[in-house]
Amino acid sequence: MTATDERVAAADRGQTRIADRVVAKIAGQAAKEAVGTLPGDASAPRATVTVHRNTARVQVSVELGYPGDIGRRCGAVRRRVTERVETLAGMDVPEVAVQVERLHAVDAGAGAEGNGR
Repeated sequence: MTATDERVAAADRGQTRIADRVVAKIAGQAAKEAVGTLPGDASAPRATVTVHRNTARVQVSVELGYPGDIGRRCGAVRRRVTERVETLAGMDVPEVAVQVERLHAVDAGAGAEGNGR
């Protein structure tokens, strides 16, 4: 048996570590997908993460259109960020804190996303 014939067990090979900044980019993109596009000059959501082993705690800052169901939209951001980070980074996400930095007035005639109409 040669050295190339020997197989190393998966547990003995080590593990891949995904950089915090990569997880933050995944979370920011997921938040952007959940928020959608806003009229005007809204800034893109920003995310910061704290990773410990295989667990990511995420904080996302967003801008939302108003009037609208802010609680429902924040819940959608939490769900989307959790789903994407778990799927793409393979990490557990026990916490996603959503901070609403700014509300943008939306033309009532256009129908704000998430206003329940």
